[in-house]
Amino acid sequence: MPERPDLDVYVDHLDRRLLGARLEGVRIASPFVLRTAEPAPERLVGETIRGVRRIAKRLVLDVGEAHHVVIHLMITGRLHWRKPGAALPKRGGLAAFDVTGGPVGDGTLTLTESAKKKRAAIHLCTGDEALAAFETPGVEVAPDGFETFRAAVTRHNHTLKRALTDQRILRGIGNAYSDEILWTARLSPAKQTARLTDAELGALFFACNTVLEDWTARLAAETGDAFPEKVTAFHDAMAVHGRYRLPCPRCGAPVQRIVYAENEANYCAACQTGGRLLADRALSRLLHGNWPKKLEELDGV
Repeated sequence: MPERPDLDVYVDHLDRRLLGARLEGVRIASPFVLRTAEPAPERLVGETIRGVRRIAKRLVLDVGEAHHVVIHLMITGRLHWRKPGAALPKRGGLAAFDVTGGPVGDGTLTLTESAKKKRAAIHLCTGDEALAAFETPGVEVAPDGFETFRAAVTRHNHTLKRALTDQRILRGIGNAYSDEILWTARLSPAKQTARLTDAELGALFFACNTVLEDWTARLAAETGDAFPEKVTAFHDAMAVHGRYRLPCPRCGAPVQRIVYAENEANYCAACQTGGRLLADRALSRLLHGNWPKKLEELDGV
């Protein structure tokens, strides 16, 4: 799922192409992607796109005086910039927005989704009050400051992995960058927020800012002037996310992984948990007493 660094790069490139452009057409190819009945897409045609922004993990196009297009990419939804009037792909094509007179000329913004189960969503709404319904109570890490961050993280007791990825607590962070943040802070994904020391909270706040800012800059540099077409949660330069069994770049120990539901947590046991292996719900139940507790016991499994 695209997270804050990916979405902020999207916002930058959409702003370069759409700001001031006239919306000439809205093509909805999938009956499932549009989740609202009012306003009808036709009501936005002919209006000017006056802004692009992010709300948590959603992208918002401000159209005309009061309309908003709210796009949630979910896990495999992606945006593409195409030539004017470009056809949507038969497989995975969800919607297209045709524009003219933009900063770089005419073009078409398309939304696609690669997964069989379609989860990406478009909501159309009118007025700031309607748009406010898409706000989450979570805080933005850097702009809101350390004390706001501390209050949000410690308000309820959760695991750190849950606290980082819950949009009601912190906004814009998901599965991938939460792994990188916790590795940077040298904190276990299973540590309870109620047990964080002031030093650990400071390290977590610093890591959130560092990872998000560094990866936003890195992705922007990699994309350059081209529209971001290779948005992914997996990068070779990541320390632990998607690096299961590969050596930790800090200590060389093999990266570990626990899987739960549709998510996973990747971590370095040597750097983050004092050598203790976290229990994977499925595998640890299967192995029972044979589940290794420490990093040095792995060879026996």
